[in-house]
Amino acid sequence: MLLGRPTARLALGVILALLGGLWILQGLDVLGQDGGMNGRGEWTLIGAVALVAGLALAASALRGRRRL
Repeated sequence: MLLGRPTARLALGVILALLGGLWILQGLDVLGQDGGMNGRGEWTLIGAVALVAGLALAASALRGRRRL
């Protein structure tokens, strides 16, 4: 299983955390762009969940634990 490898979990966790941060910024309309995600509160919440999940996944990979 690919996510059983700590390196894969770490990479996926970091990517998910970075995307979560981006989605938070877009939801808060910090980036100053026009578009569907910008200035919409639900993307702030989705981004926060993705950020926390990504950090948890990366932390579990660094600890070397296996998640089922």
